[in-house]
Amino acid sequence: MQVEVTGIKKAYRSKTVLKEVSFSAQAGSCIGIVGSNGSGKSTLLSILAGVRRGNGGSFLCDGVDLLRRPGLIPKVVGYVPQGDPLMEELNAWDNLRMWYDRKTIRESLAGGALWLLGVGEFLKTPVHRMSGGMKKRLSIGCAVVSGPRILLLDEPSAALDPVCKENIRTYLEAYKKEGGIVLMVTHDAQDLELCNECYVLKDGVLRPYQYDGDFRRLADMLRVEE
Repeated sequence: MQVEVTGIKKAYRSKTVLKEVSFSAQAGSCIGIVGSNGSGKSTLLSILAGVRRGNGGSFLCDGVDLLRRPGLIPKVVGYVPQGDPLMEELNAWDNLRMWYDRKTIRESLAGGALWLLGVGEFLKTPVHRMSGGMKKRLSIGCAVVSGPRILLLDEPSAALDPVCKENIRTYLEAYKKEGGIVLMVTHDAQDLELCNECYVLKDGVLRPYQYDGDFRRLADMLRVEE
């Protein structure tokens, strides 16, 4: 599988948010995108997820432009936004039942994605009583119900404790080994270590970045000039 994102553009009235954003990814890889708040990272993911319309560009998966065939996006792409798309009054099991049948849930809890994410630990917990880490793991579990080959993650480890981060990392490593492609927006240095390629999004332009473990240097690069 190969993904080619080419010339994604987005503008709001007089403000251009994304300027001809382009990159490619191969099966089994993770792409990390970093940028300051308001740089357009979440906008880019939402366009690729089919949630928001861009002003141009293409999103090719094995030669098929998903932006021109939006009905295919839910079958190919899993999307986890910053805000957890869960039903607050329901517990984890009932949220999963909105996406999975009972048999699939049990199989996944026994050794699949839900097991790797540790969702079985809080099946009966209502969402409004969950920690941020529980909500994020459950959101990812719901996003991969259709077995998507591409996973879009918006700040997957923000404000999570080390145990939750490790659960998510374990799952993402397994997802990559099975040939999946992860596109991750993050501010977390540990997330960048999982990435095969990194990019910086600044002033609407996406540029390759070689992360060398020096997070201070990266922060200086992202700093918005007054």
